[in-house]
Amino acid sequence: MRLTLKLKKFGRSTVATGLLISTLSGASSFYARADSSDLLPDMGTTAAGTLTIDQELQIGDFYVRQLRGSAPLINDPLLNDYINQLGQRLVANAYSVRFPFHFFLINNDELNAFAFFGGNVVLHAALFRYTENESQLASVMAHEISHVTQRHLARAMEDQRRKAPLTWVGALGSILLAIASPQVGMAALTGTLAGTQQNMISFTRSNEEEADRIGLQVLQRSGFDPEAMPDFMQKLADQSRYSSKPPEMLLTHPLPDSRLSDARNRANQMARHIVQSSQDFLFAKVRIFGMYGSEDHPLTDDYIKQLSEGNSREQLAAKYGQALLLYKAKNFNQARNILEPMLNKDPANLWYIDLLTDIDIDQGHAPQAIARLEKVNAAGSKSPVLQLNLANAYVEGNQFAKASQLLYRYTYAHPEDANGWELLTKATAQQGLRAQELAARAESMALIGRLDQAISMLSNASAVSKLGSLDQARYDARIDQLRQLQKRFEQYQKG
Repeated sequence: MRLTLKLKKFGRSTVATGLLISTLSGASSFYARADSSDLLPDMGTTAAGTLTIDQELQIGDFYVRQLRGSAPLINDPLLNDYINQLGQRLVANAYSVRFPFHFFLINNDELNAFAFFGGNVVLHAALFRYTENESQLASVMAHEISHVTQRHLARAMEDQRRKAPLTWVGALGSILLAIASPQVGMAALTGTLAGTQQNMISFTRSNEEEADRIGLQVLQRSGFDPEAMPDFMQKLADQSRYSSKPPEMLLTHPLPDSRLSDARNRANQMARHIVQSSQDFLFAKVRIFGMYGSEDHPLTDDYIKQLSEGNSREQLAAKYGQALLLYKAKNFNQARNILEPMLNKDPANLWYIDLLTDIDIDQGHAPQAIARLEKVNAAGSKSPVLQLNLANAYVEGNQFAKASQLLYRYTYAHPEDANGWELLTKATAQQGLRAQELAARAESMALIGRLDQAISMLSNASAVSKLGSLDQARYDARIDQLRQLQKRFEQYQKG
């Protein structure tokens, strides 16, 4: 499903600062197992006095909204579903997890990943270009997850509070401010860290080594090849040696020889899993190139040919890639001819259904898409991807009441999915339901941190609703919630 969401450019300084947080970031744990070797050290308990779990969640919520409003997030239901399923598989095998994790994908050609407060992990799309297999991608995610579970930011705060409390408070404020306002934040950060930068870098390397060690254990417990982590590190190191411009990841995740050798030694001591990349990984990689690739890194015929000469999963990915290229070139019938036999063999495949739905809609065949999607839903599928596709098909097929009915349920279950609110706004607008349209727009604004605008829209929705109605009461209650959120967020807006 293709939805056009308006997004701003994500500045390089913003990304770099977010990645500085990655090297310090953290959260603690739902459960801890007595036999685990990656439990928090004693200092983790002390750190909890500096930054509580509730505070981390609150800070994370604030900055996720800033991220949505300023970053070129890829709001692709298929890709978001894939990275979150992979991420949750890893989280399920991590210890010291105290709150839900969320994984985001940014359309950025620079190789990097970062994590920040509240269990939020952000991946650059370039990771799919650089990782040779799913285990390597999982190794990067396991590393970032481990920054969070080990509470590296809270521990760093505790350490710096003892050494230089005023300097550290200023540095923390500058780091956070830079996510929301890159130019102001980076200028403040430069001045604040002038005297303490070297100390922070040393501490960061210690965090990196710990995230490698814990990440390797998470990777192995999740059924991936532990050798993938040092293999990927070696790839980064090799590129750095033979390139005038090292990967951005090495600037934010320092990789001295000791770190690489330590990861290699630890991986060599683990039982190795020879794991084939999943079909979903290969489809995701092809889709990233085909739908979101830059001019420098598009989906090419050479890459498709390479896949077509591989194993059965790679051959299917090659066919999917061919269909994507034909679709992008508006050769809809040729794309359909490739996809329909594939779907007949695998009728519940989300990747095929999604692309065929787009083809139907672009050819003006929304009823055909609706019939296919309703059939899959009738079979009991609860996939968010299919729900969004069906809602989109209803909108495109002028079945706005059905779209609204489906989207009210969807947005209730997935209130942080911008796609759901975007579609609900369209569906209610087409029915002339002004109050509901304003309320849906308000939720879109709230997701990107524009709480003033969200409150204004909800106030208008309340004003045009029937006096004393349940709708009016609901809008007024939501206004109160957002005002409370505004009050909690004031401290971060002041930097």
